[in-house]
Amino acid sequence: MSEDNKKKDTESEYGAGQILALEGMEHVRMRPSMYIGDVNVRGLHHLVYEVVDNSIDEALAGHCDKIDVWITKDNGIKVYDNGRGIPVGMHEKEGVSALQVVMTKIGAGGKFDKDSYKVSGGLHGVGVSCVNALSSHLRAEVHRDNKAYEQEYKKGEVQYAVRECGTSIQNGTIIEFIPDAEIFEVVEYNYETLADRMRELSFLNQGIVITLTDERVLAEPAEGEEEVEGVFKTETFFSENGLRDFVEYLDSTRESLISDVIHMSGEKAGVPVEVAMTYNTSYSENLFSYVNNINTHEGGTHLTGFRRGLTNTLKKYADSSGMLNKLKFDISGDDFREGLTAVVSVKVAEPQFQGQTKTKLGNAEISAPVSQSVSEMLEAYLEEHPNDARIIVQKVILAAQARHAARKAREMVQRKTVMSGSGLPGKLADCSEKDPSLCEIFLVEGDSAGGTAKQGRNRHFQAIMPLRGKILNVEKAMPHKVFENEEIKNIYTALGVRFGTEEDERALNLEKLRYHKVVIMCDADVDGSHIETLILTFFFRHMKALIENGYVYIATPPLYLVKKGGKQKYAWSDDERDEFIAELRGKSDSDGGIGIQRYKGLGEMNAEQLWSTTMNPEQRTLRQVTINNAAAADHVFSMLMGDEVPPRRAFIEENAKYANIDA
Repeated sequence: MSEDNKKKDTESEYGAGQILALEGMEHVRMRPSMYIGDVNVRGLHHLVYEVVDNSIDEALAGHCDKIDVWITKDNGIKVYDNGRGIPVGMHEKEGVSALQVVMTKIGAGGKFDKDSYKVSGGLHGVGVSCVNALSSHLRAEVHRDNKAYEQEYKKGEVQYAVRECGTSIQNGTIIEFIPDAEIFEVVEYNYETLADRMRELSFLNQGIVITLTDERVLAEPAEGEEEVEGVFKTETFFSENGLRDFVEYLDSTRESLISDVIHMSGEKAGVPVEVAMTYNTSYSENLFSYVNNINTHEGGTHLTGFRRGLTNTLKKYADSSGMLNKLKFDISGDDFREGLTAVVSVKVAEPQFQGQTKTKLGNAEISAPVSQSVSEMLEAYLEEHPNDARIIVQKVILAAQARHAARKAREMVQRKTVMSGSGLPGKLADCSEKDPSLCEIFLVEGDSAGGTAKQGRNRHFQAIMPLRGKILNVEKAMPHKVFENEEIKNIYTALGVRFGTEEDERALNLEKLRYHKVVIMCDADVDGSHIETLILTFFFRHMKALIENGYVYIATPPLYLVKKGGKQKYAWSDDERDEFIAELRGKSDSDGGIGIQRYKGLGEMNAEQLWSTTMNPEQRTLRQVTINNAAAADHVFSMLMGDEVPPRRAFIEENAKYANIDA
């Protein structure tokens, strides 16, 4: 074929007709993860946050003080706010109602007009139009100017023009939607996930009443009373004192070190800043930062400003008090943050987000106002509360001494890593594959189950690390004690992780991580659940980067083996067990010949059974551990694993009805 013919063929294959020009809503449906993160649990709940963020924007602008959220019986969502109502007049440029523009045009809305909203929430700014595109059905109802208007959509497509549907004595907006099952892998909303976010928003926006109602669950009746049809599970979230209440909530499961929460709220250099902080007897730093209600997991300039203001002010006070004179080494900035619980919230007109997950604030001009606010707040508090000031400095000195001890312990762990040549832990049965992205390690409860797992595994890509008994509860342990614990040292060594990054000498360094799947595999009994929780607490407090990168999983071994004659089936729940029993029973009412084995320990299965049910990638179910809400996760871990008994007792009493008890 000649060169000219080749060129002609190429042109005919790739011309203007092959360029696909997608409209905004079509592009959202084709690439939903670009807009909401993923199409799994997180993305599903993000739809609710986008709608609620619009209501919060109305509140920030001073036009709304009540937001109601419902999970409907069909797993839909309904959100109401008593704001001004989305405008319904004709949009001059588009030639249709402004409501239709807001609901169907990506990037449309008042938040892009500085005169409408000075600041606005929402991480991606895609708003309710994105929710519309990803819903099988959505209905918008607007109450404005004594009239009610409505419009409905299916998969983002308008079903009819905006029309009047009644009269109204108050303004507001109602959005009802059902997530599209063709888009989302999961379409069932989790009440606790939404409750955590609504609680967080109420703390961040004091004075707003937010209610969450679950129409799938009837309200718990009072003692001696019966459930009432039509009365559903409901919670109301309201904070009168904002971040002060938030810090008190976060630290309600810890023993407080100082008499009060240190708090300030005001404006510096045109930037609204609110900070609340306190100290407790724990050894961890719990610092949460927000920009326009967005949790900035990766920190940023506002967090830098907070840390600088905190360190400089406390260091100045400690030096002038003479309490550091006998200390033989310098105080580090980290020492001022041990046992600290703090929340920093700023409102920024045009935030610039950076980082891996776009949750790191990049605006350089924000650092100084936050630093100045923190310095002024702390100086006033230390002067007015000299006893608390001395307690804080004593805590800092103890933290510095513990840091030196922990550094030596970390260095001992570091020396044992693979890179230093001292080899892997003796109990580790490693795999032959060297590519971390293909390798997985099972942390197995007990030597017996570990032995079975070693026999049943695929040696090419699966490593087995048996753990002896219950590992250390790191929630109650000083840092150097953590690194001295033999089982924890073995976990560090086996994973190949190291300490120290360019930003932080104590941070976890994953460059040499040897496995991209770290699977916790424990018995399906109370002890197994406890060991699972201990390991998760360790990962959350000391290896959070593993969880944030999606490397931590929990294995789900079966609970039952049901068999009759030559037929057998594994069941992972009581419902599955009962279904299979009914299947085997057939038309007969008799359970004769049906055998049920309840697995309480991994060791009760042989190697082939453990492989086929729990370890074989083609048949197993792994639960990936994620952090949807860091503040809520911190609260739960400190409550379950900390020193304070009353919050733990209250949690157990509240959740006892959900427990599976083997009797």
